[in-house]
Amino acid sequence: MTHSEARTKDIVVRVQSHYVPERSEPEHCQWFFTYTVHITNESDIGVQLISRHWVITDGNGQVQEVRGAGVVGEQPSLKPGDHFEYTSICPLETEFGTMQGSYQMINTDGETFDVNVAPFSLSIPNLIN
Repeated sequence: MTHSEARTKDIVVRVQSHYVPERSEPEHCQWFFTYTVHITNESDIGVQLISRHWVITDGNGQVQEVRGAGVVGEQPSLKPGDHFEYTSICPLETEFGTMQGSYQMINTDGETFDVNVAPFSLSIPNLIN
């Protein structure tokens, strides 16, 4: 399990990742990882998550960018003090890699801004010491 934490304009994003051996097929170069994201609004104004941008790098240095509306089919709104959590999956063709990215937010004043997601590892436990 690996984790990361980033704060942008008092929006805190924490991520934890896990290897999923039962979904992985190393003989076919397929490794699956889940990641759980916990977003907390520690600001004094409401925000809504509009879209996401992920940069996924596998162990061979291949980079894939993923953009889309919301997360897991939702565009959650968070009042001050609220949090939102979701879990998603990331397949890789190598047994380790990294993810990082950002969420595009809009606050109740109509200001749009990016919230950083700090880099976190996707790796088989004890693979990298």
